[in-house]
Amino acid sequence: MASSKIPLVTLFLVVSAFYLQIIEAETEQHASLKLNSRILQESIITQINENPKSGWKAAMNPRFSNFTVGQFKRLLGVKPTPKKELEITPIVTHPKSLKLPSEFDARTAWSQCSSIGRILDQGHCGSCWAFGAVESLSDRFCIHYSMNISLSVNDLLACCGFLCGSGCDGGYPLSAWRYFIHHGVVTEECDPYFDDIGCSHPGCEPAYPTPKCVRKCVDGNQLWRESKHYSVNAYRINSDPHDIMAEIYQNGPVEVAFTVYEDFAHYKSGVYKHITGDVMGGHAVKLIGWGTSDDGENYWLLANQWNRSWGDDGYFMIRRGTNECGIEDDVVAGLPSTKDLVREVADVDANVDADASF
Repeated sequence: MASSKIPLVTLFLVVSAFYLQIIEAETEQHASLKLNSRILQESIITQINENPKSGWKAAMNPRFSNFTVGQFKRLLGVKPTPKKELEITPIVTHPKSLKLPSEFDARTAWSQCSSIGRILDQGHCGSCWAFGAVESLSDRFCIHYSMNISLSVNDLLACCGFLCGSGCDGGYPLSAWRYFIHHGVVTEECDPYFDDIGCSHPGCEPAYPTPKCVRKCVDGNQLWRESKHYSVNAYRINSDPHDIMAEIYQNGPVEVAFTVYEDFAHYKSGVYKHITGDVMGGHAVKLIGWGTSDDGENYWLLANQWNRSWGDDGYFMIRRGTNECGIEDDVVAGLPSTKDLVREVADVDANVDADASF
């Protein structure tokens, strides 16, 4: 007569599978609760502000007053660059003999360039990868060719397609600079950013789809092709702080990507370093300078694109020289091109000559 007893091994496997299902369900429930909880927490603010070693101040930034963790994470749109892409990209270094100032701010170094001090708002879209690139290239056109222009994030976001990533669901900063070489980017006047509402209205929903690529200027008098501005190249900057500083000092602001933690959403002033909270994602911004705080902390100065109601009037400082949150690992840029600009540059030169004659 066959035994009806279940082998111990089988029984163990059944019980284990049952408990694993319970654990997985609880983990998913916890993750769901986490995503739906508020990103701004009084407990995080207290932990930062009561820690004398934090070096920075936290606050309830109005920009994220109604944001959940899930909504905040959507804004962090930097995807890790594929290894093969990194391997084929030139890495720029600068001579150690180059003397650099102890502090530098691109806004004052090139005060004639209004774009450098502009704080934008990426709104509901994970387009930080596009903002950091377009803003830096705009600044470099002014620095190198005396052209005060504002280039279009929308062109890059909508028209680069899968080569740059997934639009509002994130992209690759390096690919953005490659797009500038081959396709150029039109002006903001030609193709304005699709989400100009930001998140100030009640019940703001951040899940916006990527805008469609239209390739037509909103002003019928402007031609898309003639509005394009190009980059000569796309490169990475060596992660040594001296190389990054020299690049900014000689060529203008650069795009940087770094890891964002929960506490960063609460940044108000001072030199940021990660103190508490989980990883939220990767974010790209524009690096415009450096210096040393009154407390002796070396810092990088950066412009964010979360409007002026976040941080220090839209800007923030982060610890320099220790690769805080990977800030020195992923620095990219390119030089502006004169392609299609012969007439515009000639006009600028004519104006300069006219000014000089007085």
